[in-house]
Amino acid sequence: MIKLLFDYEEANSVHVSGSGAGVDLPSGLKRSLLSLPNLSEVSVVRHFLALSKLNYGVDNGFYPLGSCTMKYNPKVCEDACRLHGFAGLHPLAPAGHAQGALRLMFELENDLCDVTGFDAFCLQPAAGAHGELACCMIAKKHFNGKRSVVIVPDSAHGTNPASAAMCGFEVKTVKSNSRGGVDLEELKKMLNGDVALFMLTDPNTLGLFEENMRELADAVHKVGALLYCDGANMNAMLGIVRPGDRGFDMIHLNLHKSFGTPHGGGGPGSGPIGVKKDLVKYLPVPRVVKNGEEFSLECDGFSDSIGRVRSFYGNFGVLVRAYAYIKALGPQGLKDVGETSVLSANYIRKRLQSDFALPFDRVCAHECVFSNEKQEANGVHTMDIAKRLLDYGFHAPTIYFPLIVHEAIMIEPTETESKETIDSFVETMKKIAVEARENPQLLLEAPHATPVRRLDGVKAARSPDLKWEKK
Repeated sequence: MIKLLFDYEEANSVHVSGSGAGVDLPSGLKRSLLSLPNLSEVSVVRHFLALSKLNYGVDNGFYPLGSCTMKYNPKVCEDACRLHGFAGLHPLAPAGHAQGALRLMFELENDLCDVTGFDAFCLQPAAGAHGELACCMIAKKHFNGKRSVVIVPDSAHGTNPASAAMCGFEVKTVKSNSRGGVDLEELKKMLNGDVALFMLTDPNTLGLFEENMRELADAVHKVGALLYCDGANMNAMLGIVRPGDRGFDMIHLNLHKSFGTPHGGGGPGSGPIGVKKDLVKYLPVPRVVKNGEEFSLECDGFSDSIGRVRSFYGNFGVLVRAYAYIKALGPQGLKDVGETSVLSANYIRKRLQSDFALPFDRVCAHECVFSNEKQEANGVHTMDIAKRLLDYGFHAPTIYFPLIVHEAIMIEPTETESKETIDSFVETMKKIAVEARENPQLLLEAPHATPVRRLDGVKAARSPDLKWEKK
């Protein structure tokens, strides 16, 4: 059991009272005594250091969470964004004092255009869902509010329908086919003059590329609608294919998923959006503009813009990391990222498909999605498999998502893990599959070796204990 500082309290601990070095303060300025544990400095330091060792992160282990993409983040990108000229730059500094930062942003926009095949980018949105929202706002302005429907596949990222609804669109869902792609015939039945936007996550949350992309794009454009790409899984395409060449009109990227920034923990993120030339006029302002050798942020001359979507201009540190990542890797390096991401996921898919049910048995992209249908026959659920993995020192993969797969297990190795690490994870999953057959109770009671055993998730959600009180 993990102890709290109060549990370690020592009645005779050596400490300094902090009385203000003998200064006698007026009674009205004195603080009342706080109910804090009476501990020496060394005890406090050791306590928090011990807690830090319990944290699980990419620097000390593999975490195969799906739909998160980038795992390990190069330290050189961290060093770049901490350079004083970047880290110490005030967001309201005049353009004359921020030429290096503005040049970086200008060049990054152009690099993202090259990587994705779009004509212009805006770096302002602060996260993926924010980029989705900005794209929906562009669609709203493009049609002058005359189209009211957005179609979203059931395999899309969950924020897609929320972003469309926030813009006042009616959201309709199109089902997946037996191959895990969009049911094209059902989509065609739904397409009409009321549809403003079709939002496609590509590759989708099943880790699968859309097979009928050209026919799909033609069908959407035939009714005058726009085609949007949720590019959160871009690392599966880097250097291999450009979404702008697949018929998409707009895209959002997650720089914190594919281009060098740590993912998770609530931020900071960056969700820049790219568009084809007919939609460039709607991009948010201010825009990064180059005049001769000078750079500036401009609002004038962009009367059709959807306006500002964020205070200041994006999360700049994330932009620096992305710039450093792209420049360090170059075109061939980015292609290596894409190829390795796809290879790693398919390696896991092939090695585990005899142990776990595979709902869609086809080549995947950046992640593979299994179901625990085989283990369920012995009363073992996906949650039990995830908990058992903790006993073997692995973070659990994403579970119960996507919702269209029964008892889903979503595994995503990305480009950063060695074959040795992946093999170790695969062998552990195989061992757990055997345990589920021969000793299912072992999984039902897992984890066995963690500082905290399995919690009552329902009770924790409905009756959270948020305050410690001394007994």
